[in-house]
Amino acid sequence: MKTKFSVLALITLAGVALAAPQTFDFKDPKGINNAGFKLDAPLESINGSASGVSGTVTFDPENPGATIGKITVATASLMVPNPMQRQHMLSDKWLDAAKFPEISFESREFKNVQTSGDTTTADVTGTFTLKGVSKELTVPVKMTYLKDKLGQRVPNQNGDLLVIRANFTINRTDFNIMPGQFEDKVSDTIDLTLSIAGASPK
Repeated sequence: MKTKFSVLALITLAGVALAAPQTFDFKDPKGINNAGFKLDAPLESINGSASGVSGTVTFDPENPGATIGKITVATASLMVPNPMQRQHMLSDKWLDAAKFPEISFESREFKNVQTSGDTTTADVTGTFTLKGVSKELTVPVKMTYLKDKLGQRVPNQNGDLLVIRANFTINRTDFNIMPGQFEDKVSDTIDLTLSIAGASPK
């Protein structure tokens, strides 16, 4: 009887361990993680990206709706093809990268969670902070949990991956970025994309 109880206890503990939440680190050693942005004004279309992505997300494969985390982008890592445009973009008149070195989104609540296989979609409500201004946003997100796939992305490492994709829109006026000015060349609407993968080594 004691042996049976011990076996059952071990199975139960193993199940709990397998279902435990995992923390994924999004500071990618390969430098592939990126955030993209597009401003499509009547006279000019500006497309750029940022590679300075970091942050952590705690994800439970058995309960994706309980996911929490914060993703940060280094403002100075924002790039556009035109060097003069980039200089203006990072200046104190626009993003003021020296004073506000980070752009971030911190999740608070997951709604409309749907999981199919390894992929979960949800509407994530959280705090988006840009140029020192914080606003509550709800962002549609797709998360894909890739068990034991870390080694295929980063050689000589074992572990799991969490891939996150998101597309959403903000207005620069809401974040005090030269509100109402130069809208013929710099759109007030900014389309943002997030294409990142986080690692949970074993």
